[in-house]
Amino acid sequence: MTIDMHAHWMPEKMVDALRQRSEIPRIEKRDDGKEYLISSFTPTLMPGREDIETRIAAMDRNNVRSAVLSLTGVYGIERLPIKDALPLCQVYNDAVAEACAAHPGRLYAFAALPCSDMGAMVEEFNRVMKLPGIVGGLLQGDGFLSRKRAEMYRPLFEAANKVNAVFLVHYGKLPNDPEAPKPDTSDNAHSRVGTLDMQSRISSNMLTFCMTDFLELFPNVTVLSHNLGGNIPFEVERLDHRSLIDRPNDVLPSKRIRDARVIVDCNSLGAKSIEMAYDVYGPGRIVYGSDGTDFGMDWTNKAISDARIPDSEKDSIRFGTALRALTRAGVQMSMAAE
Repeated sequence: MTIDMHAHWMPEKMVDALRQRSEIPRIEKRDDGKEYLISSFTPTLMPGREDIETRIAAMDRNNVRSAVLSLTGVYGIERLPIKDALPLCQVYNDAVAEACAAHPGRLYAFAALPCSDMGAMVEEFNRVMKLPGIVGGLLQGDGFLSRKRAEMYRPLFEAANKVNAVFLVHYGKLPNDPEAPKPDTSDNAHSRVGTLDMQSRISSNMLTFCMTDFLELFPNVTVLSHNLGGNIPFEVERLDHRSLIDRPNDVLPSKRIRDARVIVDCNSLGAKSIEMAYDVYGPGRIVYGSDGTDFGMDWTNKAISDARIPDSEKDSIRFGTALRALTRAGVQMSMAAE
């Protein structure tokens, strides 16, 4: 079987809520008669209605047995003022839990959590962890660009440690953040933001999780970084080189990264990238990811099949590593292929 750990989904109830908004993020109908999602990211043409049966049909076409659904942090819903963010997150969480309850064993979910108020974030986390199918939450990656930033999430991780939760730390900004990186988007904006800036920030997340002590106090929390942990597989040799020059007595970054508990998904990367990531992270550290689209599932299936890694590791990517993380979170799932 295959378990998709990076599968974004927008419930119809969430679409309706965004249609009612006048400020971004919102959904608006333009002169061409089509609906667009307007957010701090590039305006996105809304696809045709994707109810949960449509998503499951796409999973079936691509041999994906189970998926962990999530909102995406790029729209900026979670970082709205708490009076707006909390109701929208609750709409998403309740709707996705309903979908999980209707399809046990096929669907699980990462909760949407408002990040503009840590107290409200923890309260919503504690609420949703009692709902069907919720295994953890999706967190804004900019909260983990450094050890100092990560500290504000300590109350949430303390709550998560009690229930063995899984967090997908996804590219996404924080509210009112003057120190956030600011890429120049005067040309090639989609590539500069959607790939180069995104991968750079994910890489900084990985340094926080793998090369600081932040996670040591939370041994029961599983952290998942997306897109193979950013550029780490491609830059680890330089990390080691600089370490040997600047800090020759330190443990090499490659060892610290390999010894860390963080897992990564292979969403949107190809066979060569998966091979490099396997060499850097070692066995049992990569999970399947697709963004939740037909295209993404087909792309990832091919990338895993074409990767020159042991067949046992391909099985780990498809289901083994995810199964261990979900089992720790209380999910009961058969390993039998279906």
